[in-house]
Amino acid sequence: MGGIRERINTACREAGRDPGEVKLLLATKTVPPERIRVALQAGETLIAENKVQELREKYEALKDVLHTNHFIGHLQTNKIKDLLRYDVSCLQSLDRWELAEKLHQRLQSENKTLDVLIQVNTSGEESKFGAAPDQVIPLVKQVAQLETLKIKGLMTIGLFSADIEKVRPCFRLLKDIQQQITALKIPGVEMRELSMGMSGDLETAIAEGATIVRVGTAIFGQRATPDSYYWNENAR
Repeated sequence: MGGIRERINTACREAGRDPGEVKLLLATKTVPPERIRVALQAGETLIAENKVQELREKYEALKDVLHTNHFIGHLQTNKIKDLLRYDVSCLQSLDRWELAEKLHQRLQSENKTLDVLIQVNTSGEESKFGAAPDQVIPLVKQVAQLETLKIKGLMTIGLFSADIEKVRPCFRLLKDIQQQITALKIPGVEMRELSMGMSGDLETAIAEGATIVRVGTAIFGQRATPDSYYWNENAR
């Protein structure tokens, strides 16, 4: 854990940024609750799952340890009820109007609100979820009308590539969209969070403005299945 913190601090120094501006999110997909507990007891507080099923399975084992839950996977509308049951404070993967509408209806019935980030497909890959870059502003304007959903920023997964310079344009595009939305001054919309960057490219993400980096492999080790599996809610 210290190694990741040092990487974040070094990247912030090199980018002329305050390390306090960048949150470390532990991506806990496939990680058993006992290992997550160790990380939480070491002082980390922000974790996120990709699948509602894993959120449900680990909830009881972790609820007595202080932490904040985000959700970073593709969310099917039929899983909304479950998601809201397990104390998720932010959905980082809101990517379509249908999902926003159904979330709003459920939140209204439960008299709750939910922080959300709009997920953007910055790499243009058909395999990736997220709103197309040219659809983000219209989506933000629509979602801003729903008082139960509090837009706090943007999220992207970026290109899966070992070549950092191929990934960088994805992060730059997200930053550019953030600035465009900020300039519009849409009532109720905040653009303070940019969730981008993972174990292999967090330094680049920080240099380009990330405020949340999502790290799993560099903390918990390699997983048995490729990353692409975890970004598909239908995969089993």
